[in-house]
Amino acid sequence: MLHSKDSRVRRLAHPSICMMIVIFLFALCASMLAACTGGGPAAGSSAPPAEGGSSAAAEGGTEGGIVIYVGTVLFDQSLDPVKGAMSWGYSCISSALLKVAPDSTYVGDMAESWEPSADALTYTYTLKEGLKFSDGSDLTAEDVVFTYETIRDNQAENGQVDLTRLASAEAVDDRTVRFSLSEPYSPFVDTTARIGIVPSDAYDADAFTEHPIGSGPWKVLQYDANQQIILAPNEYYYEGAPSIPQVTVVNLDENSALAAAKSGQLDVVMVDPNYVDEPVDGMHIQRLETMDIRMFGWPVQPEGEVMGQEGYEITFGNAVTSDLAVRKALAIGLDRQAIVDNAFNGVGKPAVSFTDNLVWAAPGDPADNRKEEAKALLEEAGWVDTDGDGIREKDGVDCAFNVYAAENARYLLAVAVAQDALELGVQINAISGTWDDVDRFYRTSAVVYGYGQYDPVVLKDLLYSDYYLTDAFSDAVGYDNPQVDALIDKAVSEPTQEGAVADWKQVQEVANADYPYLYLVNMEHCYFIKDGLDISLDTQIPHPHGHGVPIINNMKDWTLG
Repeated sequence: MLHSKDSRVRRLAHPSICMMIVIFLFALCASMLAACTGGGPAAGSSAPPAEGGSSAAAEGGTEGGIVIYVGTVLFDQSLDPVKGAMSWGYSCISSALLKVAPDSTYVGDMAESWEPSADALTYTYTLKEGLKFSDGSDLTAEDVVFTYETIRDNQAENGQVDLTRLASAEAVDDRTVRFSLSEPYSPFVDTTARIGIVPSDAYDADAFTEHPIGSGPWKVLQYDANQQIILAPNEYYYEGAPSIPQVTVVNLDENSALAAAKSGQLDVVMVDPNYVDEPVDGMHIQRLETMDIRMFGWPVQPEGEVMGQEGYEITFGNAVTSDLAVRKALAIGLDRQAIVDNAFNGVGKPAVSFTDNLVWAAPGDPADNRKEEAKALLEEAGWVDTDGDGIREKDGVDCAFNVYAAENARYLLAVAVAQDALELGVQINAISGTWDDVDRFYRTSAVVYGYGQYDPVVLKDLLYSDYYLTDAFSDAVGYDNPQVDALIDKAVSEPTQEGAVADWKQVQEVANADYPYLYLVNMEHCYFIKDGLDISLDTQIPHPHGHGVPIINNMKDWTLG
């Protein structure tokens, strides 16, 4: 599950920080981009030398090429699809059987057709003709079988998909693969859009971490650890090679990337929403639709202790957030648009449910900012300001709780929520911490989480009670509703997609009445784009969670004017 627990925390400095820091960051940026132009791998890198010379030129790439900054995720994780690389709709190196279309439906990628059996235990996929890997070798059903069996047999190395129900995979012929499941699993079709295919006779678990052989529109030409990834068009791609001759993805911090953009050294720059009004000569800002949600997860269990799997007691629960009245009052009483304006410069879409742009979405009550109704709800539940300090109390407990945010943008969101909650007499203490802090406190405090994917099985991760206290960050809030558990089991085991969609909607409708999460905003991913570079808005998909990377989902369609 790709969600909010990231391996590094990126903190944006405020634009008004001292000039000395700005100079330092710019110098750092210059040195990093110098590595892009220096020709050859970094010391100790196993990357082969680039064919045809170095990558980024001082004025935005090689002649005809581009240099982009899309966050650091590509450098933080393996590029190997067997290990879960880019499994969320934006892989440009390894194609899957299916892919996400701009309208969020699935269409064929490597597959030209697919069909489940009546009992949903067998799925048959027919491959397109003439498919090849980037090394020129043929892509056949045997490669698909090898990829799926390797992931299943090494499931612990790939937490992005679940193939534990895959009983067998069979190459019926060169273009036909038949999957047999041990039991019905309705998210299987979603899974086949998230697994890039690797060649059975050339797969190397070590080499593919940085130099995978894929079937997507781009191939890795050079990988300089923690510096740059140079991509070249795959001349064997089934839709034809992209027109841009080279793309260099650089690894910078966000401030250095913005400084590089202002100096004309980058063609695409992912930026924090609060920087969209920064003037950048020769570039324009582009805000792209997402299903990338930010929300509070808060403990819904009362305070208590339980013996954990490690043999020691675990403290869990919260006396304030375990009160349904508090959770509902905040959900209906907060002014989400004001929060988006304050936290994100107005960039983003207020959200009252997990998603509203997918077929399994179950939109919640759109009416918020009902402060008088929220106050009355708190009063009825016994939360009253008895000492006149503006904060309600009940049974000697202040209506107050902590919320941890492990990124600067999430912290700004927590602060904006806290400011609005004060009008309701609720004190939220926003704490800027690390993911280590979150690990320590998420069972007793609220956390700002980020999620966003096409596969509805994420709802099981969020709401299934069996996961609480046994699977870190799954059902982290301690939600326990037998009706929801039963609906999730039914949704997962449905023999038809239509039945599963109906079940997933009901899962949300029932769970939303308990307010186990406080949905706040669907982000808009923001990028500065060099004038003259067309990123093909018509073929962009709604972005999943991905910290800047999803823009490359359609990079094969980009053109330079």
